[in-house]
Amino acid sequence: MKQYKRKIYLEDKPRAEARDEILAAHSLIPEKEYISTVEALGRVSAEPIFARVSMPHYHASAMDGIAVVAEATYQAHEQNPLYLSRGEQFCYVDTGNAIPSAFNAVIMIEHVHVVDEDTIEIIEPATPWQHIRPIGEDIVQEEMLFPQGHQLRPADLGVLLAAQQLVIPVIKKPVVTIIPTGNELVEANSELSSGKIIEFNGTVFAGFIKEWGGEPRLHSIVKDEPERIKEVLLQAAETSDIIVINAGSSAGRKDFTVHIIGEIGEVFTHGVAARPGKPTVLGKINGKIVVGVPGYPVSAYLALEWFVRPLVCKYLGIPEPERQKVMVKLGRRIVSSMGAEDFVRMNIGYVNGQFVANPLTRAAGVTMSYVRADGMLIVPPEVIGYEQGDLAEVELLRPLEEIRQAIVFCGSHDLTIDLLSSQLKQVRTEMKIVSSHVGSMAGIMAIRKGEAHVAGIHLLDPATKQYNVSYVKKILAGQDVVLYPFLKRKQGWILPKGNPLEIASVADVARLNANFVNRQKGAGTRILFDLLLAEECLTPEEITGYDREMFSHLAVAAEVKGDAFGAGLGIYPAAKALGLDFVPVADEEYDLVMTRSFYESEHGRQLMAIIQSPAFKEQVEKIGGYQVVENPILKTLAEEVKS
Repeated sequence: MKQYKRKIYLEDKPRAEARDEILAAHSLIPEKEYISTVEALGRVSAEPIFARVSMPHYHASAMDGIAVVAEATYQAHEQNPLYLSRGEQFCYVDTGNAIPSAFNAVIMIEHVHVVDEDTIEIIEPATPWQHIRPIGEDIVQEEMLFPQGHQLRPADLGVLLAAQQLVIPVIKKPVVTIIPTGNELVEANSELSSGKIIEFNGTVFAGFIKEWGGEPRLHSIVKDEPERIKEVLLQAAETSDIIVINAGSSAGRKDFTVHIIGEIGEVFTHGVAARPGKPTVLGKINGKIVVGVPGYPVSAYLALEWFVRPLVCKYLGIPEPERQKVMVKLGRRIVSSMGAEDFVRMNIGYVNGQFVANPLTRAAGVTMSYVRADGMLIVPPEVIGYEQGDLAEVELLRPLEEIRQAIVFCGSHDLTIDLLSSQLKQVRTEMKIVSSHVGSMAGIMAIRKGEAHVAGIHLLDPATKQYNVSYVKKILAGQDVVLYPFLKRKQGWILPKGNPLEIASVADVARLNANFVNRQKGAGTRILFDLLLAEECLTPEEITGYDREMFSHLAVAAEVKGDAFGAGLGIYPAAKALGLDFVPVADEEYDLVMTRSFYESEHGRQLMAIIQSPAFKEQVEKIGGYQVVENPILKTLAEEVKS
């Protein structure tokens, strides 16, 4: 196998410059094809399209009524009723009927008095051509219906058919070949083993390309073999208009893409000044643009949008779609670096009359951060970030009204919140819960700052051994809030199957040097763990992995599952979900804190009704380790904290 010298340093070419460069190099002349009109939705007209017939192509009645000669009715008046005979002086017509040539007006049936089967009476005269649709009122034969470059909508297809354009010329969809590469990739139906990754980027790419108007062709997985990659690229250059090659674009030992494109074609760019998505390769092989996108999903999706979408739109001769934008208040600080654009996925909610946004994980490999994102904050290269509370413009990934209707949940992670959102969606299709797993303390602070509707908390007071009340009194002093008793749940040790270290206490975790997986600072579980340490007179330094933080119970369980000597503290359902052992430590109270105004709002009442519904309770009980509080006694703390 040919050896390629590892290229460690990538360029930092501005994204716009790289984009303009490949657009200028994309010189393909779009091809034309003829297709059935009924199958032309979303296609782009390749040339002007003209009407073959008029619509209507005859004089048509616009009303149900009678057709008459207008001039023969001029004498009709309330004081001088006019009687007309059927056949000679009038005929009945319905909406859309052709008007017999002898007549030139229609009188609405409501204005006609039927005397007998052949005689009618009118008391108002008609005017020539009243209530008659003239030939070509809608479409005139030989009129241009659509110019070249028009993207056809549903109503457009109706116009074409009405004008008898049954087969129309459209721009052939650009063929985009997608080539996934990597020795680690396997098909989704394969048995998984360590180091193997399911290839799913190709299907996502194909979906985007279809959405943009292209024709995707997904190639089978290509191993990291330079000669095979070269062969597939050359074949794609013969059969495609655009080529996308996934993975191998960075600076690893087996990242061959840039070398191969340079060897058989031309490389314009290797590395753009954007995060994620920096290790993108842009080049040309035998006149066809090649876009090498990173293997990490989010990087790949963004690079596809930056560089493949404009190529598809240029080929079709249509403008790139623009997303709606909205100004948001940032719920957390966002740090960036000078010199590169930062694309930050955001959750957005509408709280107290303003849009509030919080960043999701910025890791390029976390696909769910893209799936769950409501919008994208683009930090310009000359900006080093934003402070909490700053206003910034965000591009929306979801409809604005959907965001307006969402309930913003912030606080401790719990599996039942997803169930709650699902139930809410069934009852009110326009509503959902947008959740941020930031820990109980951060959830209370979000309520304090007016950045969330509801916070889930489970904070144990070491002094009183009571949950939540003292924290809410202290942090939300003076605010009119309510504390809603929601769940009883079990916290305990999450351990590998069989509990190989035989852990039963925090002392065992320290003594046996288990690889502990902690929750983030401010999380209720973290506070409980610190209390357990204090009770045993242990320090964080005696715990291996104390600083190793996860943001959800499931994430803790996933880490423990992959380590025979792992241990974590969390809730029973997380251990159950991943088939792990669980040793109970404490029964805790997981409550919801919210403002009184939200609690009494329509959204708040709907949320509480679902929590107390038999369907939701049944779902929660099936998980195990939970109990929804029956007939909860609402704690209204406003007066207590004010005093």
